[in-house]
Amino acid sequence: MPVRVRFAPSPTGFLHIGGLRTALFTYLVARNQRGTFILRIEDTDQKREVEGAADRLIDILEWTGIRFDEGPHAGGDYGPYIQTQRLHIYKEHADIALNKGFAYRCFCSPERLEEMRKEQQAKKLAPQYDRRCRDLSPDEIARHMSAGERFVIRQKMPLEGELVVNDTVRGEIRFQASTLDDHVLVKSDGVPTYQFANVVDDHLMKITHVTRADEWLPSFPKNVLLYQAFGWELPVFIHYPVILNKGGGKLSKRHGDVMVEDFRDKGYLPEALINFCVLLGWHPKGENEILSLADAEREFDIKGIGASAAIFDTEKLDYFNGYYLRKKPLDELTRLCVPYLEQAGLLKDAGGDRFEIPGTGSTVDFAYVRNVISLEQERMKKLSDVPELATLFFTGDLTYEPGILMWKKMEIEDARRNLVGARALLEGIPEAGWSKESLEQVVLSHIQAEGANMGFFMWPLRVALTGRKASPGAFEVAWALGKAESLRRVDRAIAVLG
Repeated sequence: MPVRVRFAPSPTGFLHIGGLRTALFTYLVARNQRGTFILRIEDTDQKREVEGAADRLIDILEWTGIRFDEGPHAGGDYGPYIQTQRLHIYKEHADIALNKGFAYRCFCSPERLEEMRKEQQAKKLAPQYDRRCRDLSPDEIARHMSAGERFVIRQKMPLEGELVVNDTVRGEIRFQASTLDDHVLVKSDGVPTYQFANVVDDHLMKITHVTRADEWLPSFPKNVLLYQAFGWELPVFIHYPVILNKGGGKLSKRHGDVMVEDFRDKGYLPEALINFCVLLGWHPKGENEILSLADAEREFDIKGIGASAAIFDTEKLDYFNGYYLRKKPLDELTRLCVPYLEQAGLLKDAGGDRFEIPGTGSTVDFAYVRNVISLEQERMKKLSDVPELATLFFTGDLTYEPGILMWKKMEIEDARRNLVGARALLEGIPEAGWSKESLEQVVLSHIQAEGANMGFFMWPLRVALTGRKASPGAFEVAWALGKAESLRRVDRAIAVLG
């Protein structure tokens, strides 16, 4: 049978990183098995639905490279792919469940149910429906119906014995019937719950592998019993391991970003997020952990999914992101960085691949920005690091205390004399020959010829150009700044030293 899998999110907001991992693993199951990957929007919880969330979800998944073969935006032979457009289908199957006797109408009022829960809590019992309406006679049901009483439809669970179910990752799992609640399948407004709509849709859409996070394990026996009651063939069930933070707790906004959109906006690349997420609970056969989406499509194997919790380690994500940033072609990386520089107020689009530097009022071209990015590419962990790293290239007068210009036990006069000498060397390099190589050759030759102390000569020059104790090298910075700006900064440093 051809493999068919689905990702079935609720449109209640932004995509959680756990949702991305679920979508990714499910996508890889489809691609590795040459199957079909389906998007189904489970929007029956209308109170929590956020307008536009489904479209945003499709957009962010496409940004990561994950695309669907069927869905509300892609079409297909098993639609509609939005649950609120399938209510007539659920009504038909709810009637079948009632007629076959594995579901029943419950007329208990919300007030009675609340009172029942309070009593159970007081006795420290697990909250469960007490099954008062489970065995109503046809006459009693008719009387409630004729009175216009509202009702929900509940699943009849076995009252004794043991249910054994099989999960691909965990093997056999046993549930005692006494722990299973007669849960609601259809609410009083006729809208199905997740538990009911999910099973009906998976069967009708010919889903062969039900893939989801392990938080749904408590629902597993309920789902299996529904399949059996309808007389349907069971799909393969795969429950992905939970994702925990480094402290062992659940991922939450209190511990940092958890939404994929947050990571994108901070400048994490889709390649890095995919590489990071594919290792959250799955282990490749080899030792190599650098995996593109195409690599994962080839190598992913369900057998590599573990049952143990996966740990979300931001440092590891930063490592992957830094790796992919360093692999980016420089022109592409520069264009990715420009919006962050603009947002920080360091650049302003002047049209025609030219940019105004608001801090100086000067205008630079794309090549200037590219040169700056080339110096910072190795140090970037994410695109949003760029403004802080590159500020020194997009600012007016640097401000610093004279002491920062002195290396170790230098005297002010030593620093000033070396800067004056360095300025003369820079002044002698023609504009046409201004390069990292020419700067290095001229300055280092002078230091060698004079027998000068390397640190005493180079430290004041680099700090004069950058205003920082830690920065790219003096030759690289001078090359990126250009001759005029480099000389201006050295002049200012000399003036600061008096």
